[in-house]
Amino acid sequence: MKTIRSVLAEAPLAWLLLAVPIAAWMHHARPDAPLLVFGLACVAIVPLAGLLGVATEKLAARLGEGIGGFLNATLGNAAELIIALVALRAGMIDVVKASLTGSIIGNLLLVLGAAFLAGGLRHKVQSFATIGVRTQIGMMALAAIAILVPSIFAATGSGEMASRSITYSIVVSAVLLVVYALSLLFLLRTHAHLFRGGEPAAEGEHHGIPWPVSMTVGVMTGVTLLIVWMSEILVGTVEHASAALGLSKLFVGIVVVAVVGNAAEHSTAVLVAMRNRMEMAVGIAIGSSTQIALFVAPLLVLLSLFVAPEPLSLAFSGVEVFLMLAATFVASVLIVDGKSTWFTGVQLIAVYLVMAITVFAIPA
Repeated sequence: MKTIRSVLAEAPLAWLLLAVPIAAWMHHARPDAPLLVFGLACVAIVPLAGLLGVATEKLAARLGEGIGGFLNATLGNAAELIIALVALRAGMIDVVKASLTGSIIGNLLLVLGAAFLAGGLRHKVQSFATIGVRTQIGMMALAAIAILVPSIFAATGSGEMASRSITYSIVVSAVLLVVYALSLLFLLRTHAHLFRGGEPAAEGEHHGIPWPVSMTVGVMTGVTLLIVWMSEILVGTVEHASAALGLSKLFVGIVVVAVVGNAAEHSTAVLVAMRNRMEMAVGIAIGSSTQIALFVAPLLVLLSLFVAPEPLSLAFSGVEVFLMLAATFVASVLIVDGKSTWFTGVQLIAVYLVMAITVFAIPA
């Protein structure tokens, strides 16, 4: 019990974990109330993703800020990957693509904006190393181009060109995964010194009580299994819930599912930004978007050949492609000087809200 209390004491919104058993019970007891079950599943995933973020921060505390942010973003994306895999198995290709788009723009604009706003309210001007940011933004631009080409083929080409987009997606996914693997080599080995920033060991008091490695791994494993369970419930009710609310699958995927899946990045990025640890905050937000684009999306394309009723391609809708390109451009413009204020955060959040309102206005 003492161990459980120490874990929950540092978990953001830990009291929302009560939604986990309630959502599970309602799923079996009230199958006629999909909207309520969907809402409970969304609420349940938020503290689970936040708890996963706390556990990864405990591991990141042993590393430098840049690499710590990379680690947090990597494991923080577990929720998005799990939700997308469950939806993929159910044949919800449109929801998967929308959730990937939402995760990318949500991290680049909403998570980064919230971190800049929260940190800027405590610190007048915050600075961070730009070399890591430029590397991540460059990879994000590569992924955006890789998605743009098959999307144009599918939208303007003949049926034969559209069918070829599957083959193209498989080949390009393999290329993106190789680039992602090389980026890990660049980040963690050959140029690791460029991404460390400040060493968090000097500020150990910010990390609370250290967790043993065995406890950290146990928390990650248990939380991941619970996220899988809640994701099954969420995906099973998403169609009925969106129909009941009159929302398009595009809006549900881009805004609702993506925000829920990004809970770990939201909570951790904001907390470390308030502590003026900007290398880690920026690394979480931008690194998470890059990993969605270069790792999660290509991996889902390849996995869809085995687990989905139909293969997933990198051919996204015109709206989704535009949102990804615009988010990448706006984020790169606002962070190029390596400094941020609270108003920088306001600008990023405002762009995200404009995009969310635009998607909301699209008919269901």
